[in-house]
Formats: sequence, C-alpha cells, structure tokens
Amino acid sequence: MAYTVARRTSEIGVRMALGARPRQVRLMVLRESGWMAIIGIAVGIGASIGLAHLVRAMLYGLTPDDPTTLIGTSCLLFLIALIAAYGPARRASHIDPMQALRHE
Repeated sequence: MAYTVARRTSEIGVRMALGARPRQVRLMVLRESGWMAIIGIAVGIGASIGLAHLVRAMLYGLTPDDPTTLIGTSCLLFLIALIAAYGPARRASHIDPMQALRHE
C-alpha cells in the first residue's frame, strides 16, 4: 500500500488541492486496502478449503474446514491489513498539494 500511495502522490495532491479533506483521503486509502484484503482472504479461504486434504493428517483437534477457525483467522487478517494500511493512509492525508503537484 505504501508503494501504491507513493505512485499516486500527484493524484492525491490534486484531490487535496480540489478540496478533499485529509479524512476523506485516509478513508479512500483504507477502503482500497480493505478491498484488497477481502479479495486476498477470499482467495486464501478458497485455496485452503481446496487443499485441505493435504494437511488433514497434520491437524490435531481441528478439521481443515473448521468454520470458527476460518472466520476467526479471516477477521484477524483483515484487522492486521487495516492496521498495516493506516500508516500509508495517514501519510497520504498529510501530503502538501503544492509539493505533490511538483512531484513529477
């Protein structure tokens, strides 16, 4: 996400120059991160259910498709992704529009 924010510095600067509030920019970056995390979690759950037969013998007391474990780890991963995206989102919301427009 930090790389994406760095590449979009001019776009974010234009948004800020046109009146976007720092909170709106932060929410935009967090929303994009959230969507990326949701897609990654969905693909991961699909892959884990699809490959469950390979690890069935290694799990003790759990089944590979245990819904409680899948939901719990998915929520934890989503929370971690949002926490990790907060730094770049905060940096994006503090971009000075004039310097961002001169960036390129």
